[in-house]
Amino acid sequence: MSFFDGLRFRRVRSPIHDLDPRIKFFYACIIFVVAILFWELLPLALLFLIQIPFVVIAGVKREWARSMKGAAFLASLIFFVNFIFSFISSGYVVTLSALEHALSMMLRFVVLVESFSIFFLTTSPDHLGLALEQSHVPYEFCFAFTTAVRFVPVIAEEAQTIMDAQKARGLELEKGNFLKRIRNYVPILIPLIVSAIRRSLELAEAMESRAWGATKKRTNLYVLKLRMDDYIFMSLTVGILAISILTRLYLPIPRLEEIVAGLV
Repeated sequence: MSFFDGLRFRRVRSPIHDLDPRIKFFYACIIFVVAILFWELLPLALLFLIQIPFVVIAGVKREWARSMKGAAFLASLIFFVNFIFSFISSGYVVTLSALEHALSMMLRFVVLVESFSIFFLTTSPDHLGLALEQSHVPYEFCFAFTTAVRFVPVIAEEAQTIMDAQKARGLELEKGNFLKRIRNYVPILIPLIVSAIRRSLELAEAMESRAWGATKKRTNLYVLKLRMDDYIFMSLTVGILAISILTRLYLPIPRLEEIVAGLV
């Protein structure tokens, strides 16, 4: 469940935490676009590295590392699937091109997880909901989205607690074939689903007791305003996009085969 630690907000004072949520979401979307632009290994590796200073400045290195560790299994799966298909399509021959393609697909996924992990780790759900409201998104959708963001780490932690309790009772999750392992998770899923339904009913009762939706025109205590730091970060993000587009259009990007041939 360490992957879901990348979705849990950490209340730390840092320049990244103080940025407007809309600007950070814009940054995450731009990183997504830039990652789609490239299929070579070198620019994707560079895109991964340029985000590490933001993690250090935000002071969320430990939580970010946990989210990367949690995404390692899916990243490995992406690598092996792409490598096997490239291996088959190339006539059952291992080539550097196939290896680069598989590594690039894996690194693209890691870059996306990295950028959105930074966003969720440094953005309060309250500020996120406020940003959506000020972007003229209906409040019902804002409330549903922020509630889901709040509950995903809670449910993940509860699932881990249920797994530990079931293991203490003798449940062996890692034994048997693939189908047997899936059946082993039934005693985990049933209590988790029941707990999630109970939480949703409690939340519905709490909302009803507070007359949720009684008035259509709501007011907020805080109003988000863009500051100089937000404009600087937005300019940096636009600069990354512009450099990426120019690089894609006009600069030759060395492939892994060319790099290895140059070293040899």
